[in-house]
Amino acid sequence: MMKGNERMGQNIVEKILSAHLISGELTPGREIAIRIDQTLTQDATGTMAYLQFESMGLDRVKADLAVSYVDHNTIQVGFENADDHAYLKSVAQRYGVVFSRPGNGICHQLNLERFGKPGGTLLGSDSHTPTGGGIGMIAIGAGGIDVAVAMGGGPFYLSAPKVTLVRLTGRLSPGVSAKDVILKILSVYGTNGNVGRILEYGGPGVATLGVPARATITNMGAELGVTTSVFPSDEVTRAFLKAQGREADWTELAPDPDAAYDQVLEIDLGTLEPMAACPHSPGNVKTIAALQGMRVNQVLIGSCTNSSYRDLKTVALMLRGRKISPDVEVGVAPGSRQVVDMLAREGLLADLVSAGVRILENACGFCIGNHMSPGSGAVSFRTSNRNFEGRSGTQSAQVYLVSPETAVAAALTGYATDPRTLAFTAVAEPAAFPIDDSMFLFRETAGRGVPGTEIVRGPNIGQVPQGRPLDRDLDGVVAIKVGDRITTDHIMPAGARLKYRSNVPQYAHFVFEHVDSGFYGRAVADRDAGLANVIVAGLSYGQGSSREHAAMCPMYLGVRAVIAKSIERIHRANLINFGIVPFVFDNPADYDGIGTGDHLVIDGLRAAVEGDGHALVRNTTRGTAFPVSVALSERQRILLLNGGLLAAVAAGAVS
Repeated sequence: MMKGNERMGQNIVEKILSAHLISGELTPGREIAIRIDQTLTQDATGTMAYLQFESMGLDRVKADLAVSYVDHNTIQVGFENADDHAYLKSVAQRYGVVFSRPGNGICHQLNLERFGKPGGTLLGSDSHTPTGGGIGMIAIGAGGIDVAVAMGGGPFYLSAPKVTLVRLTGRLSPGVSAKDVILKILSVYGTNGNVGRILEYGGPGVATLGVPARATITNMGAELGVTTSVFPSDEVTRAFLKAQGREADWTELAPDPDAAYDQVLEIDLGTLEPMAACPHSPGNVKTIAALQGMRVNQVLIGSCTNSSYRDLKTVALMLRGRKISPDVEVGVAPGSRQVVDMLAREGLLADLVSAGVRILENACGFCIGNHMSPGSGAVSFRTSNRNFEGRSGTQSAQVYLVSPETAVAAALTGYATDPRTLAFTAVAEPAAFPIDDSMFLFRETAGRGVPGTEIVRGPNIGQVPQGRPLDRDLDGVVAIKVGDRITTDHIMPAGARLKYRSNVPQYAHFVFEHVDSGFYGRAVADRDAGLANVIVAGLSYGQGSSREHAAMCPMYLGVRAVIAKSIERIHRANLINFGIVPFVFDNPADYDGIGTGDHLVIDGLRAAVEGDGHALVRNTTRGTAFPVSVALSERQRILLLNGGLLAAVAAGAVS
C-alpha cells in the first residue's frame, strides 16, 4: 500500500492477495484477478459446477487441489440424491478431484482439518467457504461456474477489498465462546452494506482463541456480506496443524508492523456476554439476558459453524450426568468422522446419548431444512449460521442462533438461560487427532484423473442452460416485486427441493415458491409471449447461499434484469455469469412506484451495458420513468453482452 511516495507495510489480506495477483491492482473497488490454489464443492452446488466444468472440454483439473464433498443432501428419499452422488464420484475420478464420501462430514470442517494451508487461496461453491480464514487462508464463496473456472486453472475475479481490522483484546469468560464474538460483530455491522470488505483479525486476544474458535468466527462472517475474513497464522495454528499430522503445511502469517487498514473495530473479549440472533436474521442480535425465561422447544447443535471437537466435547461435558428437559427435542450433528471418533474414544458419545440427545449424521441436514424441522410455531435454538424465515423447513418456526454453551443451557432447562449459571470444564486442544482419510477417494489421482472412467448420469442429471446475447432493447414485465433482504433461499428453496438441483427445468418450478406461488406460471407465460421478465427488489437482494441456481433458474424462466436497491456480492456475480443485468436504482425511492405486472421498457439496453451502465426505465403502465445503473468491468460487460459466462466462452469472447 502507498501513502504519498512512502510505501506502507502490508496487512495479511494484502500479503495473500499480492502473492496470488494475476491482474489488476490492490486499489479498493478495482477489479482484480487472483490465482486459486484450492477449490471445494458440495453436492447441492457441485453437480452443476462439474457439469459446467465438463462443458469446458478440459481433460483434468488444474488447481493444486480440488475436493468434492457430499454433505448437504445425504438423505436419500427417491433416486435423485443417490444418482447425483454417483455422478459426483465418477466425475471426480475422471478429472482428478478428491471425492469425500457421504458420511465423511461437512465440507468446511473437513477442509479445515485435512487440507487448509495458511497463506493459500480457497474458492468454494458454498457461501461459508470463509471458514478457511480461521487457518489463515483467503477463502471465498462463489457460484459453481466460478469454481469450475478455477478448477480449470482460470483466475477468480473480485473487487479489491477494503480491509477492516478487528482488534481483539482480553479473554473470553467461561460460558462465552466464539459464536458470541461473531454475534457481537453482527450487532455492530448488520447483514448488509458490507460488500467489498474483508475482515482481518488481530490483537493480543487472537492468541487466546483456538483454530476451531477462529473458524466459527470466519464462518459466520459470511452473514455480514463481507468477501471473507482471515486470522493470522501463528503458533496456535501450527499446533493445530501438527495435531492433524500436517505441520509441514504451516506458514507464519502476520501483518507488517506499519500495516494500514480502512477501519479498526476494537473488541474486548472479556466484556462479551452470551448472545443470540433472533428471528429472522443473523443480524437481529440480542443478549440472552434479554430473552431469559423464553420457552424453547427444540435445540440443535452442529453445522459448519459449531461442530468441532472442542464444541461437542464442551457440550458432552456440560450434559454429563444430567438429563435434557422432557419438553425439549435435542439433536447433535458432529462435523466430521474425526470428531465422532474422538468423542467415541473418550466416552463422550455415551454422555450425549445418556442425556437424551439424538445423534444425527455428520452432515448439513438440519441447517438447510433437510430434516429435524421444528413443530408449528416452535422455538428452536440452533448453533448454525442462518435463521431466515422458513429455512428450517417450517415456515412458522422461530429460530434463534446461539453458541453451543447457550444451546445446552436451554436443553437442560427448557428455557432461554444464561449458560454462565452452569459449571464448565475447559476443553484443551488435543496434541494429536486420529487420522483416517479412507473416505477421501482418489487422492492418488488428484490433479491427474482417470480418462477412461465412465461418468454415471442418472435421469436427474440435466444439461446446463446457456443464455442468449443481450437484446438491443428491453421489453419486459415485472414478474415479481420483493422487499428487503431477500435471500437465495427465498429465490430457490433448499431442503427437500434441493434434490432437483441437477435438473434446471424441474428445479425452476420452485423459483420464489414461498414468496409468491404464482411466479412460475407468470414467468413462463411472459417468456413464451416474447417478453423479458424483470425482478424488482429492495435492499441486500440475494443474501445467503452461493447457490447459483438462484440466477440460473430465473434465467431459464426468461429473467433478463434485476432492479434492486442493492445486491449482495456472490449473487450479483452469479447474475452476471448467467446473463442477467444487475441494475440498481439511482434513486431508491423509485422502488415505491413500481408494481408486479408493470410493463417496463429500456430503449438501448445493450448500448447502456456497452457504455457507462446508465439507463432510463420507462414504466408504460404508470406513465413514469426512472434512472438505473450498473457498474461493470470490461470483462463483466463481455459476459452480459454474450448472455453469460458459458455463452461468452462458447463464442470465443473470453478464454
